[in-house]
Amino acid sequence: MSSVKVKFRPSSVKGKEGMLYYQVIHKSVVKQVRTTYSLYPEEWNNRSSLIVFPVGATEGRCTYLSSIQKRIIEDVSRIQRNIRHFEGLGVQDVAESVVRQFLSPYDNSLFLSFGRQLVRELRLVGRRQTAETYNNSLNSFEHFRGAYGDVSLGDVNEALMVSYEQWLKGRGVCPNTISYYMRNLRAIYNRAVDKVLTEQRNPFKRVYTGIDKTVKRAVSLNSIRKIRDMDLGQSPSMDFARDIFMFSFYTRGMAFVDIAYLKKKDLHNGVLTYRRRKTNQQLFIKWEQPMQQIVDKYDTSETPFLLPIIGDVSKDKRIQYRNAEHRVNIHLKRIGRMLGLSVPLTTYVARHGWASIAKSKNIPVATISEAMGHDSEKTTRIYLASLDMSVVDRANKRILSSL
Repeated sequence: MSSVKVKFRPSSVKGKEGMLYYQVIHKSVVKQVRTTYSLYPEEWNNRSSLIVFPVGATEGRCTYLSSIQKRIIEDVSRIQRNIRHFEGLGVQDVAESVVRQFLSPYDNSLFLSFGRQLVRELRLVGRRQTAETYNNSLNSFEHFRGAYGDVSLGDVNEALMVSYEQWLKGRGVCPNTISYYMRNLRAIYNRAVDKVLTEQRNPFKRVYTGIDKTVKRAVSLNSIRKIRDMDLGQSPSMDFARDIFMFSFYTRGMAFVDIAYLKKKDLHNGVLTYRRRKTNQQLFIKWEQPMQQIVDKYDTSETPFLLPIIGDVSKDKRIQYRNAEHRVNIHLKRIGRMLGLSVPLTTYVARHGWASIAKSKNIPVATISEAMGHDSEKTTRIYLASLDMSVVDRANKRILSSL
């Protein structure tokens, strides 16, 4: 059996405050956890292990003592949860593990703090994409909390999450983005439940965690021509953004992340070969002249990459491509506004635009799905089982020749 006790150590100097500490006991092994909570001897009852409010204490002192009592209750509850957690794991030295966890710079009794520690752990084991999605959601929730700061896991409830949802709606956040935040925060919360850091209270059951049908973000073939033919020579940044957009369109709506990681060795004998980072599906694209014209504009002699998105191989590649994607989309939206387009122009629009234009030219859905590397729908996979890749290449050639 394990237990935790609150103890008071008086000061050796008469008239000075002493300090509180915790004793964590497991199988006769006693470990101590020092606190920063200071009290006078007359403010502590050793028998009941409770704070005493002396007669004549000032209002300010009573407020201080109340806050210390509340912290003690929270600390003891947190230590007890950690005891149950480590006992459940079958850890031999429970007392040592509990003390080490308690002294961690991350407070696992608080939601945001627990989430930040989880993000750190995910990064350490190489799960960077999951870490990034969790971190984005934690940033949003932290912005919502504002001056109120972190919240204890025990206070993460339905009312709080409904309030957060209303806050997001009030800022014009779309339903799918709200769902994205909620699903990530729910995953973080469930991790805390699994670690026995809090009870399962299902705080997300009254907020939206589904996926709405995405509003179509395609543009017409005529709009694609206008984007291609714009004179952007006076703005190299906008010119580059336009080139990335067109390269995506030329390559059957290739995602920005896949464009960023394309290497020169991926182009061989007139065929560009790459694997979608989202699905790991391998795709082959017949190299066309418009693609080469874009590649020829940029000097990438110092890197192995086909286009100048990841410029320094010694630095974090993911950060470089995400920063570049952000800049490109900012410039694309400016281009879209200059042309009076009805949808905000982003690299995703190139992908959706290719699919929509292909469909308008009566290219079979199965061919479009294969061309774009879709593999999430059972029906699509059935269609793609025996598709000849030359059909896809001919489809792309038909679209490019229409420009």
